[in-house]
Amino acid sequence: MSQRSRTSVAALAAVLALLAAGCTDIGSGVRGTPGAAGLRDPYFPKLGNGGYDVKHYGLALAYDPASGRLDGTAEITARATQDLSAFNLDLAGLTVRGATVDGTPAAYNRAGNELTLRPHQELPEGTEFRATVTYSGVPEPLTDADGSEEGWLRTPGGAVAVGEPTGSMTWFPGNHHPSDKASYDLALTLPAGVDGVSNGVRTARRTERDGRVTTVWHTAEPMASYLATVAVGRYETGTATALGTVPVLTAAEAPAAAGSAALRKEIPGILARQVKRFGPYPFSAAGAVVTENGSLDYALETQTRPVFPAGSFDRTTLVHEQAHQWFGNSVTPETWRDIWLNEGFATYAEWLYSEEYEHVPARTRFERAFAQDTNWAFPPAAPPAAENLFDPPVYQRGAMVLHKLRETVGDRVFDEILRGWPAKYRHANATTDDFTAYAESVAGRDLDALWDVWLYGDGKPRTP
Repeated sequence: MSQRSRTSVAALAAVLALLAAGCTDIGSGVRGTPGAAGLRDPYFPKLGNGGYDVKHYGLALAYDPASGRLDGTAEITARATQDLSAFNLDLAGLTVRGATVDGTPAAYNRAGNELTLRPHQELPEGTEFRATVTYSGVPEPLTDADGSEEGWLRTPGGAVAVGEPTGSMTWFPGNHHPSDKASYDLALTLPAGVDGVSNGVRTARRTERDGRVTTVWHTAEPMASYLATVAVGRYETGTATALGTVPVLTAAEAPAAAGSAALRKEIPGILARQVKRFGPYPFSAAGAVVTENGSLDYALETQTRPVFPAGSFDRTTLVHEQAHQWFGNSVTPETWRDIWLNEGFATYAEWLYSEEYEHVPARTRFERAFAQDTNWAFPPAAPPAAENLFDPPVYQRGAMVLHKLRETVGDRVFDEILRGWPAKYRHANATTDDFTAYAESVAGRDLDALWDVWLYGDGKPRTP
């Protein structure tokens, strides 16, 4: 063994000894403890991390579509919620090149999808700190329990990143549980001639010395990491203004551009109609991304700019994903068990749109859903496993809960609930219990009989 090898081994041993020291730093008086390696979500117990609250992500990404290589730097600004001796970030695959905390090198190690950082000094509770991680590699998608793929998905001309429920960990380290929302700045560097789109408002575009082009995107409002997106390829873009002040940016991959152009232009009008029902639009930007068929098998409500495969870009799906900007994106579930609060509301938004603009009563849509046996496999508020989070009962029976609420309390009170719910929990997290309590407070009555049958009941009622 050469001297250089012996030195590397010694250095590695020192780092491992430092990590093994746990909450004790010899001579420093450290009293902190490591943050939890997971938040005990009912379906993803290791997802997310304890001991801190992220305030902001600053992501600098450089991507080469030809090789699939991603080089990234994540600067994470957070506040310690306990005395921290170490903390975790979720990261799947990729190679970590280095880490610092407040500019000082931090020891780090990997175990599965957990990246553990140990600062040089403990972080007292209440302290704001900045962790920076540099990393690289070829991101690999995740296969969900239901068989669908998510994460960083390569396309013939680039990539598209979608993260529900856990896929964002494939392209940046973070606290990837929906209960920890943050603002974002993302700088995306690509070869000349390749376009890049992300969430929020594009604040800069510059050509680098090597000819590559960098675009910078700013998301001011809190965003759960599963709603972050990047789309890379050759896109045709369109711009408009919604609601008087909200910039609308749409992007469609070249094969899908012509066929999607007319519907993309309808986005300002659809948002205007939804504002009348749901209250003020919660974000400072809007739009859509339409990808070529084949790389993505489903649409997703990525914040401010939902992503659609061309084959799913129709008016009904567009209404659904835009409704999520209120229900799911602004009001975000506290855990994945509360996902019906996203999908039930977005599905009912489809029913309301059909009722108002296509003259199909919501009651008709309700009766059709009631007749479908697949919608009665389990209660919408209690999916049995992770593989069932996006099954029909979450969507259709979730919407049925809302329609029965409407029929029980009347249109006037229901409209108050429909607008008041996203106002009360604007840019926050909420649970099913929060919703039922809120609905009862607005209705001024106990609604347990409704919840027991439609939200939590195991069986199908005898009549709709």
